[in-house]
Amino acid sequence: MGHHIKCGLGIVLVSFMLHNVSSEAVAGGNNITIPSTIIQQDFRDLTEQIGLAISYMPLAPAAPLGLLGFDAGVEITAININQSLPVWAKVITDGRITDYIYLPKLHVQKGLPLGLDIGVVYTKLPNSNLSMIGGELKWAFLEGGIAMPAAALRASYTKLLGVSDLNLNTYGLDLSASKGIAFLTPYAGVGMVWITSRAHSSLAPFLHAEQVNRVKGFVGLRVSILHFISLVAEANFSKVQAYSLRANISF
Repeated sequence: MGHHIKCGLGIVLVSFMLHNVSSEAVAGGNNITIPSTIIQQDFRDLTEQIGLAISYMPLAPAAPLGLLGFDAGVEITAININQSLPVWAKVITDGRITDYIYLPKLHVQKGLPLGLDIGVVYTKLPNSNLSMIGGELKWAFLEGGIAMPAAALRASYTKLLGVSDLNLNTYGLDLSASKGIAFLTPYAGVGMVWITSRAHSSLAPFLHAEQVNRVKGFVGLRVSILHFISLVAEANFSKVQAYSLRANISF
């Protein structure tokens, strides 16, 4: 009976996250455009803010899934943007900017041989032209055990979609460690994010391409409810902070 209750709670949470994502990043429309009033510093600020917002967030411990492992989850990420930057009022003209934007995500990870995992993530900001797709390749060079923590190296990539004026990509490399304790698996990591952007509007001749590099740290906790259901909470720390919750089903 207890297992059925926990399973039901997990399914309810997944449904809640899918159907009750807040879209209050701005009041009104959320579309992003590159206007004629933007200057180079604005473009650099926009590159940093959006780049860190869509950079890859693992929401998984360092331990590998194993050859037959497969995780599929839904997530919600709350991103604390710097709303005081002048660029936001220029690129979003049909809404009121608030402190947080909320990104719902679909996230799938698959185990491979030799301690390798691959992953894919997709997000679409509600009522907006902003969306993102990304991927990861993780190598758990220490798979962990009863006394030994797991450690992994991850390479990641994300690409902004939907904003026709802007070509923006991120590349990431991070090192993480985790240790399972009963049904809890805390983890932490640190890495670098490289963000590149280029404008594709009539302003392109006047706006130079930007490259921003930032250190990013993260901490998280995975809670196993059943063998095939888990919850993951994660916080990412950089110039833009983000807080995520994931409901996950494993096969």
